[in-house]
Amino acid sequence: MAGIKALISLSFGGAIGLMFLMLGCALPVYNAYWPLFLLFFYILSPIPYCISRRVVDDTDSASNACKELAIFLTTGIVVSAFGLPIIFARADVIAWGACALVLTGNIVIFTTILGFFLVFGSNDDFSWQQW
Repeated sequence: MAGIKALISLSFGGAIGLMFLMLGCALPVYNAYWPLFLLFFYILSPIPYCISRRVVDDTDSASNACKELAIFLTTGIVVSAFGLPIIFARADVIAWGACALVLTGNIVIFTTILGFFLVFGSNDDFSWQQW
C-alpha cells in the first residue's frame, strides 16, 4: 500500500510541476511558449541512469565508470534545464516572471524524478523494473 501512496504522490508532484511550466508559458502576461523546450530535458534526464542500471552489475560495491558517466550526463542535463530559462530571460525572449515560474516547475519536476528513483529504484518486490 505504501507503493500506491508513493505513486499517487509522485503523480501529483509531476502534475504540479507541469502546471508551473504551463503557467510560465500560457499566462496572457507572458504568452511565449519557448519554455516548452524543457520537456525534452524532462524526458532525457532519467535515460542515462536507466541505461547504466541495465548495463552495470550491482554486485561490485565500488563505483564504476559507467555509473559515474551516467550521473555526470544526468547532471549536465539538469543544469542545462535550469540554465535555458535564464538564458531566455536574459535575451528577452521570455519575461522574468515566466522564468521564475519555469524554474519553480523545474525544481518540482526534478524532485519528482529523483523521488521516483528513490522509491522504485531498489530491487525489492515493488520495483519499477517489473513494469
